[in-house]
Amino acid sequence: MSDKDPVKTVDFGAPDEFGSHRFRVEVPAGRTGDVLIVEEHGFHGGQRGLPEEETRVILGRAIWSEISEAARMDFNERLKVRKLTTSRWKVGNNLLDRFLGKELCVLAWAAERATLEQCAVICTKWAALRPEERWWLFAMTVAEAGMPEDTQRGWRRALFLALSDGEKPAPGRPRRRPVEKDMFDLPLFKDNE
Repeated sequence: MSDKDPVKTVDFGAPDEFGSHRFRVEVPAGRTGDVLIVEEHGFHGGQRGLPEEETRVILGRAIWSEISEAARMDFNERLKVRKLTTSRWKVGNNLLDRFLGKELCVLAWAAERATLEQCAVICTKWAALRPEERWWLFAMTVAEAGMPEDTQRGWRRALFLALSDGEKPAPGRPRRRPVEKDMFDLPLFKDNE
């Protein structure tokens, strides 16, 4: 393939090449089965202690139903900008570009223990994050709590707390940090006469 040929992708921007690092979302046929998000390490898997693949999160179907549309819309919008084919979630395996997979993990980790009402807040706050912020959050979380059984540890727990808090402060409540004065009103910037 030459440099001018378009990249061949499948599903949500996943490279259609053997040995690619990507993510896989396994959606079961039944309405009650769990959804798995799996990181496939590609050619690097099986080397230097890195497994071929790692399950990153197991979500109940109800939670998946609450968050999957927000992820689909966000990912498809960005795929369109890159002139790549858009996709939708389907029963079976859904492949994702490795960066989109990391972002999906952040959303899933924040929502995995949430109520259905909290999922809407989590989706809104997740959508407001820049992709680079999501990648950083993935890196911090996976370093200590990236396995399915790590639901209440470290950054994994912090993601839920940070993204599920959708309440606004009560009116009239004092701010914790005082509003700073305009820096140009400080004595340092006054004309000396």
